[in-house]
Amino acid sequence: MEEQGFFYRDTWVEVDLDCIRSNVSAIKGHLTEEVDIIAVVKANAYGHGDVQTAEAALSAGATMLAVAFLDEALALRKKGVEAPILVLGASRPEDINIAAEEEIILTVFQEEWLAKAREVLNEESRITLHVKVDTGMGRIGVRTKEDLRAIEKLINEEPRMEFHGIYTHFATADELDDTYFKEQLICFKEMLGALEQLPPCVHSSNSAAALRYPEAQFNAVRVGIAMYGLTPSLEIEPELPVGLREAFTLHAKIVHVKRVKKGEKVSYGATYEAPEDVWVGTLPIGYADGWIRRLQGQEILVDGNRSPIIGRICMDQCMVKLPYEIPVGTVATLIGSQGKESISINEIAARLETINYEIPCIISSRVPRIYKQEGKIIDLNNSLL
Repeated sequence: MEEQGFFYRDTWVEVDLDCIRSNVSAIKGHLTEEVDIIAVVKANAYGHGDVQTAEAALSAGATMLAVAFLDEALALRKKGVEAPILVLGASRPEDINIAAEEEIILTVFQEEWLAKAREVLNEESRITLHVKVDTGMGRIGVRTKEDLRAIEKLINEEPRMEFHGIYTHFATADELDDTYFKEQLICFKEMLGALEQLPPCVHSSNSAAALRYPEAQFNAVRVGIAMYGLTPSLEIEPELPVGLREAFTLHAKIVHVKRVKKGEKVSYGATYEAPEDVWVGTLPIGYADGWIRRLQGQEILVDGNRSPIIGRICMDQCMVKLPYEIPVGTVATLIGSQGKESISINEIAARLETINYEIPCIISSRVPRIYKQEGKIIDLNNSLL
């Protein structure tokens, strides 16, 4: 199978880069012209692949990238990404010089951090900073106007530092009840009013807020989950003003097929007993790949049919009840579509009683990612195969 030109196992993820471009373009079309998109590619782009997603988002109109940690930003730089990159999480002040050298934007939220960073920063270095304001998320961020003014003063007094941006994060923008969202937005606007001068970049909206609340767009929005074609939450899905295309699919080939007789058992603990003679296929994917044991009983797609996983999922394999005898080598789809049937990330998330964000993130790095563009598979250098 041509998809397997650079790996040697019969399990893989396909990421459709056209879907990512389409989603970014659709969101950009919903925003006012002066609002920039910051594409959030932390956690290996939510499991989709950092550099491939970054390049797709930038080509569709994003102007900046955001990651969680300095290491993620450095990984993108090593892969040749030259666009501005903002680190959303806390960085050590001792690491400020590598950030300056690689032109990576850091988040500051403590006066003490600034004082230490000024001591460490090389005389010839320059660092760009965004200030994080905590308006009610309760993670990191400046909490008072006095602290914000002190940080602004320290940055502006230091010629090696540039106060380029300020931002906050909404805790409930993906809920129908907008009471707390409005409280946070009011708080953020009040904090902005405490500044001597607004920096060039002001951003508060995540995907949900960017799509639902024009008054919270300022001049940039951070787009994460929606870029990957996933709704920020099921309850606001009917309210979304743009259509989203899911980019992530998961597949495995059947590596063994057998006839299991009535009364015979399958997998650890012998928890499945065949109620009648059944055909059973083995797939080379298990909980070490992120296809965790709680997915026992989840249906997958085989030959266009929904077929349940039977018995306990093993570390590297799982078994599925087939609708009839199916040849070894047949592709099973665990997330995605076959014929008229489809299994979405939301379906898997519901089975695991979690949010859709978690599903592509937990599919481990030992599952190869391959990339599609214009309906064709591309290699790791984004060349059509």
